[in-house]
Amino acid sequence: MHIGIALPQYGTHARAEAVAPFARDAEAAGFDSLWVGDRSLTPVEPSDLYPGHTPEHPYPAEYKTFLDPLVVLTVAATATTRVRLGTSTLNAPWYPPLLLARSLTSLDQVSGGRLDAGLGIGWLRDEYTAVNADFGKRGARLEEILDILEGIWAQEVFGHKGEHWEIPRSYVGLRPAQPAGPPLYLGGFSPAAMARVGRRAAGWVGVSLPAQAQAGLWGIARRAAEDAGRDPDALRRQIRHNPRPGATAEDIAAVLREVRDTGAESCFVDLQQCVREPEEALELGGAVLERVRRG
Repeated sequence: MHIGIALPQYGTHARAEAVAPFARDAEAAGFDSLWVGDRSLTPVEPSDLYPGHTPEHPYPAEYKTFLDPLVVLTVAATATTRVRLGTSTLNAPWYPPLLLARSLTSLDQVSGGRLDAGLGIGWLRDEYTAVNADFGKRGARLEEILDILEGIWAQEVFGHKGEHWEIPRSYVGLRPAQPAGPPLYLGGFSPAAMARVGRRAAGWVGVSLPAQAQAGLWGIARRAAEDAGRDPDALRRQIRHNPRPGATAEDIAAVLREVRDTGAESCFVDLQQCVREPEEALELGGAVLERVRRG
């Protein structure tokens, strides 16, 4: 199983000067991938609670400071040569798909073809309000975004007319480094989201769950792939684990071993809610990596 780590991006870790050295050191330590997330807003009176949170603490306090995910990945791309670079997840319906395609294609070029684009639809209605996007149609918007990204990466002349966007037929001279474009992974936990993974994606950007729960969700994706005439064995899982403060290296390694036992191809740890400093995250992450690789 490939093992990754989240880049310093939010909370006390959101320090621009830390990104490049962290990325270099993580690659040197043997991590296989580096990851970012996507938050745009932390409302004073939020419309929705973050899963597992309460009205008194509606979302992780660390989310109040958040560096732009694609800027952070670009810095990491220029500081490394080997590791894959992933988004888990980029909230695609916030972005005009033509500009999203340009950004992802440019980042794939800058990284030499190392980008894995994990896309999601988010959970907070306020973030959609702030960018003038329809929260109620976020699934349909994502489907159309996938059509546009796939079309732009496959065609040198591309046009589109759909429910949400219209793009005049145009020349597409900017090509990704990966011939078919960056692999597109999708997040989500609902049956509809997992079916979309099977129908449309390279795989799932999920989170660590009990084995039985993960098997149930993954089974939906595999069946949807079969129904769509796709090879379910070609789907891959990129699993995120968010340890809480106080978790030890052995605690975290035990979770990653459980993820590995499910057959997932990749798991990464986000330690930004577990320790306060990027240096601590790298030290703890290195200890986790050693334990998992040791068995």
